[in-house]
Order: sequence, then structure tokens, then C-alpha cells
Amino acid sequence: MSDDLKQDFDAASVKHLLFKSKLRSYLFGSGTSEAPIRDPQACSFGHWIAERALRTYGHLPESQQLDRLHIRIHEVANRLMDLHQRGRPDEAVAGLAEVNQLADQITHLLRTMQEKLRAGT
Repeated sequence: MSDDLKQDFDAASVKHLLFKSKLRSYLFGSGTSEAPIRDPQACSFGHWIAERALRTYGHLPESQQLDRLHIRIHEVANRLMDLHQRGRPDEAVAGLAEVNQLADQITHLLRTMQEKLRAGT
């Protein structure tokens, strides 16, 4: 069970990192698809939250927090992408600090959830 749990949460972390990487690529001018960055339901981490965090681990209060933080990080990403599209790339890149703060909170929640599940809470 714990190996499956570790794999599940490792996969979630990778999906989360992929989002950050796609946003960074977009803001630095690489032509990456906007939908998974703009839409929380279109990104692979959003799929994991809907299918695993809220269904399988929904008894943990952190799963709801994770969902809210995930939506928030996409709201920030949209704002930064809009700035970039309006010809303000420096402001957009500066906003990555806020994204990184939210991302750290998400990573912390994932770790907390995994620890609680491992402990059987």
C-alpha cells in the first residue's frame, strides 16, 4: 500500500511541477499550449485532484485546501499570461514569485496528505 501511495503522490508532484514549467516556458516566450495553464480542469494536476485527491482522499481536509490552492495558482497564472500578452513580460515574470509561494504550499499539502494517509488517519 505505501509504495502505491508514494507512487500516487510522486505522480501528483510531477504533474504539479509540469504546470510550473509550462507557465515559466510560456512567460519566457516559448509557444506552449495555453489551455492546461489557464484552466484548472484542463491540467494534468487538476485531473489528479479531481480523480484522486477529492475522491479517494476526500476525507482529508487538505484535499479541499489543495483544490482551492490549485484554482488560485491558475488564477495567478492567467493574470501573468495576460500581462505577458499585453506586452508586459517583465511584470509577468516578476509574478512568478507568487506562483512559487503557492506552489510551495501545494507541495506542503501533498506531503501532509501523504503522511496522514501513511499514518492511517
